[in-house]
This record gives sequence, C-alpha cells and structure tokens, in this order.
Amino acid sequence: MQAIWLTIRLSGLVTVLLLLIGTPIAWWLANTKSKWKGPLGALISLPLVLPPTVLGFYLLLLFGPSGPIGELTRFLGIGHLPFTFWGLVLASVFYSFPFMVQPLQTSFEAIGEKPLEAAATLGASPLDAFFSVVVPLSFSGFAAASVLTFAHTVGEFGVVLMIGGNLPGVTRVASVQLYDHVEAFEYPQAHRLAACMLIFSFLVLLALYVRTNRIKKT
Repeated sequence: MQAIWLTIRLSGLVTVLLLLIGTPIAWWLANTKSKWKGPLGALISLPLVLPPTVLGFYLLLLFGPSGPIGELTRFLGIGHLPFTFWGLVLASVFYSFPFMVQPLQTSFEAIGEKPLEAAATLGASPLDAFFSVVVPLSFSGFAAASVLTFAHTVGEFGVVLMIGGNLPGVTRVASVQLYDHVEAFEYPQAHRLAACMLIFSFLVLLALYVRTNRIKKT
C-alpha cells in the first residue's frame, strides 16, 4: 500500500505540473508556423521511442553533482535530486511529456480559427478567448491527456529506477515494488500487484475508447 500511495502521489503531481507546462507548449505547436516546430515536436516525442533507461541515464547525469541541474540545485541549497521523490517527479515530467502535449495539440488543431475569430470580434482578449472558447471546446483533449499522463506515470519503471533507486517510502513506486517481489520469488504478492496494475490500465483504455466513440457519434 505504501508503494501504491507513493505512485498515486507521483502520478497526480506529474499530471498537474504537465497540465501547467504542456498546455502553452501544445497551444504554440498547434498554431505556430515557426521553423522550430518540427525540432521541438520531435524532441517532445523522443520519450516515445527512446528506451527509458537511456533517458534515465542522461537525466541522472544532468541531476547529479557534476551535471548542470545538479550544480544549480546545489547552488540554490535544494540538494541533489537523484534518489529523492522530487527527482522522480522531475524525471517523470520529462518522460511523460508527449502523453500530455500530443493529445492537447491535436485537440487545439481541431478547433480551427473561426471560433477564435468570432471571440475576437466580440472584444475578447487572446487570454479570455482561450479560457472561454478553447478550453471548453478542448475538454475531451484535456481529459484524454490527463488520463494518459497519469496512467503512463503509474507504469514507469526504467526511468524511476535509474533516478530514484529503490528506497521504501521515498522512491519505491508500484512498478519497482513488483520487481522486488519477483526478485524475491514472492509470486503471490507479485500477482496481486500486477493484477491491480493490469486492471487499472485496462479501465483507463476502456474509458478513453468509450469517450472517443461518444465524441465521434455526436
């Protein structure tokens, strides 16, 4: 239960942070004609194809005592991020970025320019138009992005193991706990935890499938 609760905390916090960070980036990608759109989009999508241990290794170098982020956190008096809960949070933000940005970008692109033009003719500022027009029209995109980000963070293993290690109550999330059970030949405990994660993943995908079908029918 300790590992499950830690996983829920991690996934919830990462989802909230990525909503705040990923929304403006997705909006920019959906509307810009900049030459940097392609490279930035590819960089954000990199965790989809990059082995998690590779990403975890480079993040460990960045967060470590000799890395630029590690030197910055030490200068700020925060300490080092590896093998801490906040190190897990930051690493998970990098790893789950595409699962937040891509659904939002697709949803924003589907809106088109006409609703925003209509809002502008009524005197709405760009920020007001975004919250009063774009957000309601993109509700399904926000829901899908949030659910996918949360579920993807729950299932992380390689990145969290590289950055967080295996500290009980600090960095031992559900996927790492499952690995521990298997290593110790505790198969009944492994079965229970694996079944919980399997059922959770299935329900997430089923909810997204049903939601997508309802939207298509309307």
